[in-house]
Amino acid sequence: MYALVQVRGIVNTRREIKETLKMLRLHHINHCVLVPETPEYLGMVRKVKDYVAFGEIDAETLATILETRGRLTANKPLTDEYVKSVTKYASIAELAAAIVSGEIRMKDVPELKPVLRMHPPRKGYKSTKRTFNQGGALGYYGPEINSLLIKMR
Repeated sequence: MYALVQVRGIVNTRREIKETLKMLRLHHINHCVLVPETPEYLGMVRKVKDYVAFGEIDAETLATILETRGRLTANKPLTDEYVKSVTKYASIAELAAAIVSGEIRMKDVPELKPVLRMHPPRKGYKSTKRTFNQGGALGYYGPEINSLLIKMR
């Protein structure tokens, strides 16, 4: 399971990139979505790699983010009681582990919004014009995406 965070804006970009970001449900900077590791999604991620930060998310980080930034329709927060009432999982942590393992998708939870609206990272992005390997904030992070997401919660 990959976590994608839009880092750069889309002013003066090619139409294909704008459309791909729209298909990924990334409409604003600092929005985060989860996508499975399928060839179709990997092709989309490869196309927008210069506008997003992405990497493999772990269950502990996803549980923390869902507790703090997870929202239901009408902008209500996601709670353990709601998860227990509508799914077979007893808590947000169990739900996060199931999402990361691929047992369930976020859209299978009724009324859960698929986009997580994150805060900007504490201490800011390093550079939104360089890749992560060059010391910037773009592209493939690998497991390091978890530390970025914790800074953004």
